[in-house]
Amino acid sequence: MSNLYRSAMSARLAKLPPDLPQTSDDGEEEEEELDSVGALPGSGLGPPAMPARHPRTKPKREPNPAFAPISAEGLFDSAAQVQVEARGLDVRVYYTPPKFADGTVMVCHHGAGYSGLSFACFAKEIADMTRGECGVLAFDARRHGKTTASSDDENLSIDVLVDDLYELVRTTFQTPKDAPTLVLIGHSMGGSVITRACPKLQDGGYRVTGVTVIDVVEGSAIDALPHMHSLLNARPDGFDSLEEAIEWHVTTNTIRNVRSARISIPSIFKASEPKSPLVPAYVWRTPLRSTAPYWTSWFKGLSSTFLAARTARLLVLAGHDRLDKELMIGQMQGKFQLMVIPGVGHMVQEDDPTRLAEIVVEFWRRNERVVAGVKRVGEN
Repeated sequence: MSNLYRSAMSARLAKLPPDLPQTSDDGEEEEEELDSVGALPGSGLGPPAMPARHPRTKPKREPNPAFAPISAEGLFDSAAQVQVEARGLDVRVYYTPPKFADGTVMVCHHGAGYSGLSFACFAKEIADMTRGECGVLAFDARRHGKTTASSDDENLSIDVLVDDLYELVRTTFQTPKDAPTLVLIGHSMGGSVITRACPKLQDGGYRVTGVTVIDVVEGSAIDALPHMHSLLNARPDGFDSLEEAIEWHVTTNTIRNVRSARISIPSIFKASEPKSPLVPAYVWRTPLRSTAPYWTSWFKGLSSTFLAARTARLLVLAGHDRLDKELMIGQMQGKFQLMVIPGVGHMVQEDDPTRLAEIVVEFWRRNERVVAGVKRVGEN
């Protein structure tokens, strides 16, 4: 990657905003102390549900400053809205470029309901561990975070998401032969997107060192779908402050890393309109129920597509019991590398960004700098 290209990218990407939206302290609320309902293992569909709230009978708590939002500044080099004209998208991109001309960029796709900032702490770890050999590009998918679409914004089918990723890469790295080598990383829904985008990018002339799928398996995801509506029926509609939203994600163990939650969670909420005492001040930016028509398309065929990828393959899980039959057979045949990280939940990259970065960097080193004549992990 030339100095001219890096200069152009730097000019296009502005500094991260230092401040996050102010929280609202107006209104009163009371809720009974309730136990949370955990996410279905391997469902890949975002935060868990929570039992419905009881009638309000006492003033709400003041926002807890221990859960106040904090900026992602310093975790990525820059952020900007990138126009992807072929898709009619204004995409929010978070980017740390590699420091060297022959560097690698890890392209990260988040899961349903989240945003590119779920990879913020992970991105910093990657840059530090590789001493700048690897950069990280994370972004908000359509209908998520700060990305907006001029038309067809509601469509979250897998083909639409794959085309979005492909055109974002083409917009960012316009000449494939001059582009950095790519490692594709996808969490949950994003794992389905990157596995399907891999051959399309390769056919377009881009070099892909490997694909990394984080905590989603086709079998368990498909099995969980019939139960999702009942869980979503009990999910909170929103929160009266961003602090409350962050605290809920931490206390329900949706995200076990408080610092990461304080960075990523504000981006998945928006101020409610119109404001009303009966409506929470902050509501979900991407209501998961609205994505229901696309759930099957996200996960059906994921295992076979992953195993067929023409590059090195890595699957990172939060538990051994999440492998389906097709992947169990593939693992026994040595078709991919499997790593399990203990002590984390579904949000692996947020719960333990350091350990995930160590695994991905080791995977990258083995496959990017492979000795001539030695097969990469996952190659037949």
